[in-house]
Amino acid sequence: MSGKTYQVDCVVGARPNFMKIAPILHALKRAGGFSTRLIHTGQHYDVQMNSVFFDELGIPEPDLNLEVGSGTQTQQTARVMMGMEDALEAQRPDMLLVVGDVNSTVAATLVAAKLHIPVAHVEAGLRSFDRTMPEEINRLVTDRLSDLLLTTERAAVDQLVREGVEPGSVHFVGNVMIDTLRAKLDEATPVAETVAAYDESGRFASRAEHGYGFVTLHRPSNVDKPDQLRSLVEAIADISHDLPLVFTIHPRTRTRIDAAGLWPLFETDAILTTPPLGYLDMLGIMQDARLAITDSGGVQEETTALGVPCLTVRDNTERPITITEGTNTLVGSDADALRAAAAQALGGESKAGRIPEFWDGRAAERIVQIVRGFLDQRAMS
Repeated sequence: MSGKTYQVDCVVGARPNFMKIAPILHALKRAGGFSTRLIHTGQHYDVQMNSVFFDELGIPEPDLNLEVGSGTQTQQTARVMMGMEDALEAQRPDMLLVVGDVNSTVAATLVAAKLHIPVAHVEAGLRSFDRTMPEEINRLVTDRLSDLLLTTERAAVDQLVREGVEPGSVHFVGNVMIDTLRAKLDEATPVAETVAAYDESGRFASRAEHGYGFVTLHRPSNVDKPDQLRSLVEAIADISHDLPLVFTIHPRTRTRIDAAGLWPLFETDAILTTPPLGYLDMLGIMQDARLAITDSGGVQEETTALGVPCLTVRDNTERPITITEGTNTLVGSDADALRAAAAQALGGESKAGRIPEFWDGRAAERIVQIVRGFLDQRAMS
């Protein structure tokens, strides 16, 4: 160890990033020998929701907020790049640490690479093999430019090596999302409290006394085409006859439901709709659910860690370990397949799964050890 204090800039842009960066920031502080700067790009710009997540996860206020806001994929990426260039040139860190696969991740990585600042990518090597997904492009570019590639599963290590990445730069560290889940599980909001906040009549609570499921859908492939969205909402309404459902509705999905005139399908005591929830509220709902229906990568991982059966409404997933070892079943985007999979799960044929290797709450500690070793070696060279 050089004895030097290293500056590590950590970038977040969207809410899923917050759960990944929180344990890393805490571990860097505990380890000593690091100063950190938290840069929020403002890709997700709901101030109220951001504040809830930061408070619940014990994350300090960002040192810098680029406030890029919404826009097309290209516009948002370009705005992040311009803001990051100014930030990194004004105060050059020893390393930039990025997480996940959002536009902010790839934009920050591109700028750091051009400025010859080392990049560590947390969640490297995940692949859906579907380049119609913008996240897949972000993953490929970020991994190609990163100096440290930190993976959640061993299969991601193998994938990176197949792609020609130098094996010495790849490290299997585990899943930092699960660090946060394990740290916050005891603080999760009781389901009854969250339901009561949105169930004015109390009728959903009565229907859900013997169990409930929850739903999240936001990917363009599921919500941007009116016919596809209608078929899925109709399937969800059918499933709710057998299992009451909490449907946490992403702003993108709400806009599409409005445009397609689908709200009458939600006029039932068996479906409770909510806006996006805080982390502790969502964690409380997830841990007691009988079933999850989702297209979210994070939910696939969290339900595997919680042992909750999960039906993923996608034709592919970049998180295969949730299928091979966890509780996740890939059902595709066909509404009838979703109905059949739900009936099977509720009939007692859901996957039991197990907790994957290194999803043990200590991934952030391993990340910090690897970052320190990399920077010590760089300082001596």
